Formats: sequence, structure tokens, C-alpha cells
Amino acid sequence: MKKFASLLFVSVLAGVISIGAYKIFSESPEKVDKASVFEQKTTTPINYVNNTNSKTTSAAAANIDFTVAAEKTVHAVVHVKNKITKIAPRSVWDLYNGKGKPQTQIGTGSGVIITPDGHIVTNNHVIEGSNEIQVTLNNNKNYVAKLIGTDPKMDIALLKIEADEALPYISFGNSDNAKIGEWVLAVGNPFNLTSTVTAGIISAKARDLNEGDNLSQSFIQTDAAVNPGNSGGALVNTNGELIGINTAISSQTGSYIGYSFAVPSNIAQKIVADLLEFGDVQKGLLGLTGGSLNSVVAEKLEIAETEGFYVGKVFSDSGAAKAGIVKGDIIKKIDEVKISNFADLSGYLGSKRPGDVVNVTILRDEEYEIVPVTLVKEKVATSVKLMNMQLENLDKENTLGYGLKVTDNNNRQLEEELGITPGYILIEVNGKKVASAKVLKEFLDKYGEDQIRILAFINPEGQYERFIFR
Repeated sequence: MKKFASLLFVSVLAGVISIGAYKIFSESPEKVDKASVFEQKTTTPINYVNNTNSKTTSAAAANIDFTVAAEKTVHAVVHVKNKITKIAPRSVWDLYNGKGKPQTQIGTGSGVIITPDGHIVTNNHVIEGSNEIQVTLNNNKNYVAKLIGTDPKMDIALLKIEADEALPYISFGNSDNAKIGEWVLAVGNPFNLTSTVTAGIISAKARDLNEGDNLSQSFIQTDAAVNPGNSGGALVNTNGELIGINTAISSQTGSYIGYSFAVPSNIAQKIVADLLEFGDVQKGLLGLTGGSLNSVVAEKLEIAETEGFYVGKVFSDSGAAKAGIVKGDIIKKIDEVKISNFADLSGYLGSKRPGDVVNVTILRDEEYEIVPVTLVKEKVATSVKLMNMQLENLDKENTLGYGLKVTDNNNRQLEEELGITPGYILIEVNGKKVASAKVLKEFLDKYGEDQIRILAFINPEGQYERFIFR
């Protein structure tokens, strides 16, 4: 179950809004508090076609003029307010029967304007489950934002506001060109303050906060101060180019004590482009599984290499299989990017689409070989059966952000005795949030229906109902 939870919410930040019976499906690793720890939900916190190849420079702080970058970016970072209305039980009986009084929870975060016509990037956890999203510019003008789309795995969301004038925006930089030791600025709205700028250096790249889970994490790590409210804000270089979206902090207290983490701009930009062009995120896959190498793994595998990605399985009909990659190969590079671990691999592939061709450098029998691989599209389950009910992913228009809609119910007990009919939305299984049909299917494949003890739904009237099976 712990493995299942981590697969669901690697990006969900610890400390996200406590929303009564809506409990988070999983908890982040103890050492990492996602930026939403920035407040209660502490939701916190692209010109998007301008993926420049500008090279940034590092120098002593005394020789760096941060004012230019600050002036370019501070007015393009916005305050994001998330309103969530829930049914709050007033007694144990109300909790059991899904009754209670409506209450509104408010979460806050940051966002980055990436186009002059009002497209805004923020974190998914900032706006997740919202009934209404409000955006306040640095000049104190308020707007109601429309949710265009999200990528929960990478914790990125795209919003749109309608303004009467062209808005200040931040252009994308190339995060692949960012260097360890380079000076950067974090711009956001910590503690509900207006736009605030802090400075630091890039401490690491391709940082994986859940090593070993083979999930798509590849953060830029920085020591620029990031606090509650910064989630969804901008990480920019000294040229004022967007190189990351601030997402998480490493903390035991919920506030900044040393390191923060940002989704690289190349990944965020690709997600935004996909949402605008296709309506969802297009994920390009090699079609293989495996793991990162280190001295312990190398010893078990009886090989000498301690860096790279070891191929454990290649799926049939995948790009990797067609290119001739086999079990036991070690991936050392993709295009010009060195692959030392899984985060390097997933981070680079996160900026690619199905159909893209990448040159994979493999080590086989102590010889290097470069093979071109055409990336394939991820096959995602959109529906699943549970207890003889047919469940489907929610429409993009639904702002809940998670859950599965009941489209058919052939379980007479659930329908006649409990009243679960088409239109109900399943949001929790065993007290854990259900993100998608794919996630629920993985759970059922691993544990089976016999392990289900609690189901929670939102009924067509918007009320929370919880059922316990003994």
C-alpha cells in the first residue's frame, strides 16, 4: 500500500489544505515538505514559445546585478487564491452519513504569467480541488482564472485570465543550460506577502526526492529562500529568464531551512505546450524499465559500472525494442545529456513527446553504441471496474482535480441499499485519494477488491458520502 501511495502522489506536497474528510492519498517523504507546506493548503505557489539557448554566467555575488532580473520578473509573478467548499460534519454521525454544513477553505500560492494575453503557470497542488481560482497581480488587480489543464505527476497547472491590456510576462530560459553554482532568484508570494525576491545558487540538478520509485522527478535544487506561499512561483536566472517553477522545500518545520526544489522550465514549457495544443500531456516513453546504478547495485549485478541506468526489461513493440536495446544494457547518454541516474533520464524525457527521436548511448559488453530510438505514447487507462461499477476519469471541465465518475452500476446492493448511482464521484479508497483510473487499476491489480474497506464519494448534490465495508 505504501508503494501504491508513493506512485500516486510523488508530487503532492505535504501540508496541502486539510479539507475535512478529503484526506490526501499519500504523504510526502518526511524530509521533504512540498511547497504547499508553505501555508495551510499552502497552495502556493513562460514567453512560452521562447525557449532560448542563452548561456548564463556565474560570478561572485558582489559582481552580479540582481536588480535587472528582479525588475523583469517581479510584476509577472502573481498571487493565486484557491477556494474550496466542503461539507463539514458536525458529529460522528454526520461524518458517517456524509452530512454537514458547507464551509469554505482558502489556500494561497503563486503563479507566473508566461504570455501577454494572460496564461499563467502554477503548481497543481496550488489549485487542486478548487471551486474558484482568483489571481491578484502585483498592481493589486484581481481576476477570476480559468483552469486550462494540469499535470499532477509533475505538479504543473496552466491557468488563463482575461485582462483588458497586455500583461508583463517572463520568457522561458533553457533549464538544460543552467549550471550548478549559478546565481538564481526565487520570486513568489511567501506568507501572503506581495511579490518577494530572494537570491541563491543552483545546488544540484536532476534531483529525485523519491529515489528508487522510478517516478518522473527531476528537480533543480537551490538554496534561494522559499517559504509558504512560494509554491508556483518563478525561479529565474540573472538574465530574468524562467528556468524553473518553485515547488517544494526540504524542511522539518514547514519553513525554509536550506534547500528548495523547482520543476525545470524545459519540462514546464513542454507541459504547457501540450495542454494548449492537445488538451492533455503527451508523454514520450522509451518503453523500458530498470534502475539507477551505484556501487551496491553494481556489486549485485556483478558489473563494474556505478553510473547510468541499467535496463531491466524492454517492452515488446516499444521504441527501445525496435532499436535493439536489450536487458542488461546500460544507458549512459541520451542525445548530449549524461545519464548518471534515473532522474537524469526521466528529466530529459519529460521534455519530449511521442514520435520524437533521441540518440541513446548504451554500454554493452564493454563497448559503447549509439542507437536512435523513436519515443512511443504512454497508454493510459481512462476507465476501470470496481465492485461491478464502471468508473471513468473526470472530464477536463471538472475542477475537483481527482476522482472517478460512476457511469454504470450493476451492483444492486450498492445502488439500492446505499444509493450509489451514475453521477456519483469516487474520491477515496481506504481513506486515500483516488487520482485516476490508472492508479485505481494498479491498486486493484496489486491488492484486489478484498482489501477495500472504505469508499468515499461526492454525490450529485456535491455532498460527501462515506461507506464502510466490514
